[in-house]
Amino acid sequence: QVQVVESGGGLVQPGESLKLSCATSGRASGRPFGIYAMGWYRQTPGEQREFVAHIRSSGHTDYGASVKGRFSISKNKAGNTVYLQMNSLEPEDTAVYYCYVRPVGAQENYFGRGTQVTVSS
Repeated sequence: QVQVVESGGGLVQPGESLKLSCATSGRASGRPFGIYAMGWYRQTPGEQREFVAHIRSSGHTDYGASVKGRFSISKNKAGNTVYLQMNSLEPEDTAVYYCYVRPVGAQENYFGRGTQVTVSS
């Protein structure tokens, strides 16, 4: 079973920074898996899940329009942990942030349970 665990959420004031972490482990279809990509979505109540960022095993990154230039995604050398550095946070960034992993050859993403980020004065 693929496991995805997020950490690092919390309450910050507008303009401040926060760093989220996400680690993946386990097995897919009963076997160790390679990682094609890992990334983040976010969601607020009553809204659709919004793409935030992802990073492929090659190191290629993509960002959602609302976070480009403020957020940065990176990964560790093993490629099984990703980080989301969030700078210049705004109240509109308040959401539950979900990390996901796309194993190599998989047709679906595996999501974690999410971590709450609240930006408020």
